Amino acid sequence: MTTINRPIQHRAEGRGTRRLSRALITDRLTFELAKQLSLVLAAVLLYFGVRGATQGDTATAVRNGRKVLEFEKSVALDIERWAQGMILDHHWLVTLANWIYIWGHWPVIAASLIWLHQTRRVDYLQLRNAMFISGAIGLIIFTRFAVAPPRLLNVGLQDTVTEFSNSYRILQPPSLVNKYAAVPSLHVGWNLLIGMALYRASRSAVVKTLGILSPILMTITVVVTANHYVIDAVLGAAVALIGWFAAFWLTPRLVALESRLGQIPGKLPRNQ
Repeated sequence: MTTINRPIQHRAEGRGTRRLSRALITDRLTFELAKQLSLVLAAVLLYFGVRGATQGDTATAVRNGRKVLEFEKSVALDIERWAQGMILDHHWLVTLANWIYIWGHWPVIAASLIWLHQTRRVDYLQLRNAMFISGAIGLIIFTRFAVAPPRLLNVGLQDTVTEFSNSYRILQPPSLVNKYAAVPSLHVGWNLLIGMALYRASRSAVVKTLGILSPILMTITVVVTANHYVIDAVLGAAVALIGWFAAFWLTPRLVALESRLGQIPGKLPRNQ
């Protein structure tokens, strides 16, 4: 009896150990995912909360907007009216521009973060940290330099998103939106970060192409919809790149720290 039961007991113990190990790994992965979701959600709420609460007065924002237009004119970048005029007589182009502005930003950001978190963890952390840093820089600029977008300057430009679509107000409730936060354009900046992350992380030619097209299309869209000036796109890209390179330095150090603390399941210095 003893010689028969002992191997059975060992096999049972082995199966129990493996089940416990898998359960522990699952628990750690669940905890890590919940932590990332909490961090991103808290950052988004903070971003919109601060952005909405620090809205400048209308007169100052309009005055600063006109200064931006004057600067653009001095360097031959004042193409907003010409650019919008190219699409206004073509309803399908207006609709396409609105869709890119609305659905090509937050939904794309969310999908990209989820995909990278599940497949390329270090690239996810790089993107997340770059967005955190550039978002913080953007908030500082918003609070110090209120700028009305071109659509609110009464210079012959139409607010195509508001006039022809309701979806944007669902994704970004008016109560959380600072309408005088035109400079810099984080629509462009964050789409640039998404594009860089996707291009870097994916081996698919389709995904790499989307990564290239995303910031380009968003740059065109923010101008033709009169939500941003051309210079906003330039500054948005610059702020995003500052965030990217700062995160490039910071992320490996955070990964090493969390690995030592045992908070990251698996070895994260390499992409998984």
